[in-house]
Amino acid sequence: VQLQASGGGLVQAGGSLRLSCAASGRTLGSYGMGWFRQGPGKEREFVAVVSYSGRLYYADSVKGRFTISRDNAKNTVYLQMNSLKPEDTAIYYCARAGNSNNYYSLRSYDIWGQGTLVTVSS
Repeated sequence: VQLQASGGGLVQAGGSLRLSCAASGRTLGSYGMGWFRQGPGKEREFVAVVSYSGRLYYADSVKGRFTISRDNAKNTVYLQMNSLKPEDTAIYYCARAGNSNNYYSLRSYDIWGQGTLVTVSS
């Protein structure tokens, strides 16, 4: 399976973007799907995940502003980002969770998309 992330861009603080992650090759319905991000000079960090059963988990830094969702019929996962802040600037990656041991850990994810750049200007 391959993951293709899209939807990044340049937006002013307070604005919104919606990222998409489309999968090809195999259905995602049986897997948790997550979003991570890596800002300039920072390590990759967890943003959000939707489990295979539909449960949602978010990093504290994005809770209340970001919403993750999935459309299994389209084999696509979304990340709606509202009230964006300059500190949200990063490359955003979608990933498939190969196991559900710890959705917050990069080690639980076995397939990664190529990333899409989000830049939030102040």
